[in-house]
Amino acid sequence: MAESYPQPPPPVVRRRAWLRIFWVGLVLWLATVLIIFATGNPNLVPTLVLVGSFLVPVTFVAWAFERRETGEVTPGLILNTFIAGGVVGVLAASLLESYLLRTSSVWLFLGVGLIEEAVKLAVLAFLTRHLHQKATRDGVILGASVGFGFAALETAGYSFTALFTSHGLSVGQLVATEVLRSVISPFGHGLWTAILGGVLFSSSTREHFVITGRLVLAYLGVSLLHAFWDGMRVIALYLTLLFTGGVVRHGRIVHPTGGQVLLATLLEWIGFVIVAVIGLLWLWAVVRSERRRPPHPPEPPPGWRVPIRLPGS
Repeated sequence: MAESYPQPPPPVVRRRAWLRIFWVGLVLWLATVLIIFATGNPNLVPTLVLVGSFLVPVTFVAWAFERRETGEVTPGLILNTFIAGGVVGVLAASLLESYLLRTSSVWLFLGVGLIEEAVKLAVLAFLTRHLHQKATRDGVILGASVGFGFAALETAGYSFTALFTSHGLSVGQLVATEVLRSVISPFGHGLWTAILGGVLFSSSTREHFVITGRLVLAYLGVSLLHAFWDGMRVIALYLTLLFTGGVVRHGRIVHPTGGQVLLATLLEWIGFVIVAVIGLLWLWAVVRSERRRPPHPPEPPPGWRVPIRLPGS
């Protein structure tokens, strides 16, 4: 007879709390923007960076939390995966990339994808190793939490960097960066790590994480999506040259026409949409595959079993 483990009762969560979080955060962000432009007070810049960078990621994590599978996914665990996962992921990825990626070739994008997805997956596994029950949907939610924490901190870094221009500080550039990255953030790190989390949990047990062929393929696949996403500007640039001709110097078209600029921008956004649709369909397939599994599946699929606790502990 299979041993059963008592589950803590799920915490009471008010439905649609994520919607309230979004609207309150949006109002606060807009108020900060208006007051900065009205007063020119530079002390408000950190507030603008933090609120703008964390608003969409926190909203999506709250939305996902309402759809958790077991009571083991608590607000404390979500907060831990979001903050600790994001910070450790960003630091580890930056350290590895600085040592391993000393090239400006197109392979840089694939290298970044492989490193960042591996780091996020490792952080997710470490932070969730104590869970008794590893449901696919919980893996998706916790993976998204790690990914969105990573994305929020990454956006904060890009926004802060955008503040500094050759003409001095530019709050407008900062705001534009936050808006753009907030629009695309649901289809990036959070989505990719959600896929990996769902696949990882689907084959793992209380005592082991099971590294299956499906997990390896998922890791390589999301790394490839990541690489295409990061390199989409370069891909759009070369496609534009293929269609219209021209010369590239230092990663830019020399004396581009208005049509070339428009075409490159259009191709870049078409590429983003294609990568996002592939990721969403993939995540939907991961969640759907769990629904088709029997309620008490047999032994986990073959793979490399990584022990995470001693039996009976």
